[in-house]
Amino acid sequence: MSHDTLQKLAEVLEQRKQADPDASYVAGLYRKGLDAILKKVGEEATETVIAAKGGDPDQLVYETADLWFHTLVLLAHQGLGPDEVLRELERRFGLSGLDEKAAR
Repeated sequence: MSHDTLQKLAEVLEQRKQADPDASYVAGLYRKGLDAILKKVGEEATETVIAAKGGDPDQLVYETADLWFHTLVLLAHQGLGPDEVLRELERRFGLSGLDEKAAR
């Protein structure tokens, strides 16, 4: 997924905040609130783990896309977007994972 795709998706997710919850899945999630969004992220994370254990690469990609999508919904709900996450990943680039974890 390119940065452009993430940006386009983030823009759509922002627009859905103003959409009719009866006509938009994402608007419906926003209306249900944080707990519903968190539940969905948890479900998608579990489905991603199951897909990885199942060994079907296509299913793993499908479930990972669902997980990323719902994580982006969560970020948007919290007033954040993919740029913040990408900046954090960029900050970590070139750091030892052990060093980064120890610095927390």
